[in-house]
Amino acid sequence: MPAEKPAPGLERAVIGGGCFWCVEAVFERLDGVKDVVSGYAGGHTENPTYEQVCAHTTGHAEVVLIDFDPKKIAYEKILNVFWHAHDPTTLNRQGNDVGDSYRSVILYTSAAQQAAAVKSKAEEQKNWKDQIVTQIEPLKVFYKAEVNHQDYYRINGNKNPYCQAVVRPKVEKLESKGIIPKGGAGEK
Repeated sequence: MPAEKPAPGLERAVIGGGCFWCVEAVFERLDGVKDVVSGYAGGHTENPTYEQVCAHTTGHAEVVLIDFDPKKIAYEKILNVFWHAHDPTTLNRQGNDVGDSYRSVILYTSAAQQAAAVKSKAEEQKNWKDQIVTQIEPLKVFYKAEVNHQDYYRINGNKNPYCQAVVRPKVEKLESKGIIPKGGAGEK
């Protein structure tokens, strides 16, 4: 599990928008992001495994914990990238990944983050015809995913079929729109 609190001078964001391999690959590219850790949160089972979460019996979502330098990247920018990185109007689904573990969720760590998330969601709703279903909840506990799920796209991007079919197109789309910088994770 990551440190209880981020290192001095850093802040922490926790979000879920589908498969954590995709979300991690997006946020690892942002200037000012110091660490992105895949994990599970928002459920009722202690120390869940990937298999348990994928069985949709734990209540947990696949999420990423992001430690960032607020002098280089604002929490609001992280939220902006989050809205562009997935479809927040699809309940418990992103593409072919279906179930509550793939839900859209912002898990805030402070009252300021809660207010920013609520405001950001309301502003983002103007850009969508369908209702945004993203949940905004307090972070209670974060469970780090198994080591083989960390830095997944960076390590496996060129050899894993899921990465080739799902993660890479998502990353390339966000790059082409200027949402995230080109190059970085998964390019090795």
